[in-house]
Amino acid sequence: MNLLFKALNDTTRRKILELLKKKDLTAGEISDHFEMSKPSISHHLDLLKQAGLVESVKEGQFIYYSLNTTVMDEMVKWLMQFKTKNK
Repeated sequence: MNLLFKALNDTTRRKILELLKKKDLTAGEISDHFEMSKPSISHHLDLLKQAGLVESVKEGQFIYYSLNTTVMDEMVKWLMQFKTKNK
């Protein structure tokens, strides 16, 4: 859970998740949306993968990144346990 919160604590990583919500993308396609080096984008993608938020699949010479919503579902379920009902 700590890796998940660490991954979500960064604006760039949250934006990457928003991009992947629309469709699967390669690292190059993701980096086109940012003004930072490709190694920096790779670092962000690696942290998202470690947290289980992103999955990757190699197709030919490209690696496609996609959103893993299962982890998000588990996090929401965990957070919902803290919600109290107002009476």
